[in-house]
Amino acid sequence: MKPLDEQISENLKREIETSGKTKTEIAKAIGVSKPTVSQYVSGRIQPTLAVLSKLCSFLDCSADDILNIKK
Repeated sequence: MKPLDEQISENLKREIETSGKTKTEIAKAIGVSKPTVSQYVSGRIQPTLAVLSKLCSFLDCSADDILNIKK
């Protein structure tokens, strides 16, 4: 099983690709820089809970999907 941080970055990348939105659009909408969004996707850094909430809202996805939470 992959480490959680790797799963989060992969899930976030998938949600961004599915949304059709650019990293620039995402960065502007959530109040971070484009390089920061790239670092989230690469797994170099993890978004804070506040940023994760904004990401989910903007990408119209569930935090469960990004955090890999299974019920």
